[in-house]
Amino acid sequence: MNSANFVQCFLLENLDIRGSMVRLTGVWQALLRNRAYPGIVAKLLGEMAAVSAVIAGNLKQPGRLTFQIQGRGPVSLLAVDCTESLNLRGYARVEQGAVGAGADLLSLVGDGRLQLSLETEGMEQPYQSFVPLAGNSIADVFTRYLEQSEQQPAKLWLACDETASSALLLQKLPDADARDADGWTRITTLADTVKSGELLVLTPAALLHRLFAEEDVRIYAARAVTHHWPPEPEKVAAMLRAVGEEEIRAVLAESGELVIRDELSNHTYRFDSKDIDMVFQLRTLH
Repeated sequence: MNSANFVQCFLLENLDIRGSMVRLTGVWQALLRNRAYPGIVAKLLGEMAAVSAVIAGNLKQPGRLTFQIQGRGPVSLLAVDCTESLNLRGYARVEQGAVGAGADLLSLVGDGRLQLSLETEGMEQPYQSFVPLAGNSIADVFTRYLEQSEQQPAKLWLACDETASSALLLQKLPDADARDADGWTRITTLADTVKSGELLVLTPAALLHRLFAEEDVRIYAARAVTHHWPPEPEKVAAMLRAVGEEEIRAVLAESGELVIRDELSNHTYRFDSKDIDMVFQLRTLH
């Protein structure tokens, strides 16, 4: 397992409070490669990637999970996609030059919403839900989403810089109050002392011991998070054929080159006239 990119679940056994910790290093750096996001946009995307890995790691059935924060602001889209095997990708759509230092989530996204799409085997169409944005941070938005979807209190702590992105999630289980009426308040108060640097650097065992030294914590086996989305030129060629040769050649004649950008997987496909000949299986004489 790649110990630098993981989802680690745990249970505070005597309190019926469960949690997860995520850290992304190489995966996060791969999502940033060849992108020039403003710092605040990168931070929002990194936090969203970490939260998406947390939620995908807790899915009750196999599936592919996609979260999108959409709006009318200078950041019109934040999107993260994660498969059942925790293969993750994501990107942000940003209006260049329109993001100022110190901007927050709502001013960047504008009048936005959170969209969830879940694809599982045998589904004719993906399950989708839409939630208005509540709060002014990724932690606020996803805490509200988790509380609504699972009908139990939840709390998130997030951290992100240019090298790593991390998340700590706590969720209160139905019998927690019966086990310890003050347990949830005590544990979340302790977790509020966590520092960003600790989230980004400490191992789960070290962090949980630092936060909950007096509690009986069961730590489960970690799961690796990956970013493996190789180029798919055959799929792009099939898309071009579906559009039609006449339209494709008209674009090519106008610009001299056809450029297709797969933002989510972070690949660029370039086609000249010879490439288009091959796509449409023509043999021209030169």
